[in-house]
Amino acid sequence: MGPSWCNGVMHLNPYGEYAVLLAASLANEWPDDREGIEERTRAFGMTMVFPPGRDDHSGTRTVVEDWLRVVDAPEDGERARLLNEQMAAAAAYPRLTDHDGEGWHLHYRDDDDSMPFVLRAVISVGTSLHLATRRMHRLGRCAGEPCRNVVVDVTRNGRQRYCSVRCANRAAVRRHRARPTAPAS
Repeated sequence: MGPSWCNGVMHLNPYGEYAVLLAASLANEWPDDREGIEERTRAFGMTMVFPPGRDDHSGTRTVVEDWLRVVDAPEDGERARLLNEQMAAAAAYPRLTDHDGEGWHLHYRDDDDSMPFVLRAVISVGTSLHLATRRMHRLGRCAGEPCRNVVVDVTRNGRQRYCSVRCANRAAVRRHRARPTAPAS
């Protein structure tokens, strides 16, 4: 697990990696309830407690669906436009805070913002940082058919195409089996 980050805007690594991986995790395996979402945020290093809201589960699902439009955008300009819209919808003024033994750091949210609001900010800013610093192609869908999982490319060489070793191996087997066989002599 990566370093802790309370609101996803500060304490992100320079690439926004943990926020994007959180979004992909939610997209690839949607939690059954609000508690599952909160557990997932903790698994990815978020320390903040979200005030409970009636629409946390469905509202967060909308955030993830909006984010998937970024994943599936056909070109870089469209990705940037969608991310800019999402960041504008989650805008808040920055403030210094010191909680949970993390030391002084910036929050870009009010203390009582809802789970969906905060996650929209975390995911859109993290995705923007990831794509702007690592290149716009480092987010997409798994190349292993019929898998549709999201792939967040965090590799050094920028060539990750599969969501898992399992999907990569299946694709390799398919390619091998599709090769023409040499005639027997």
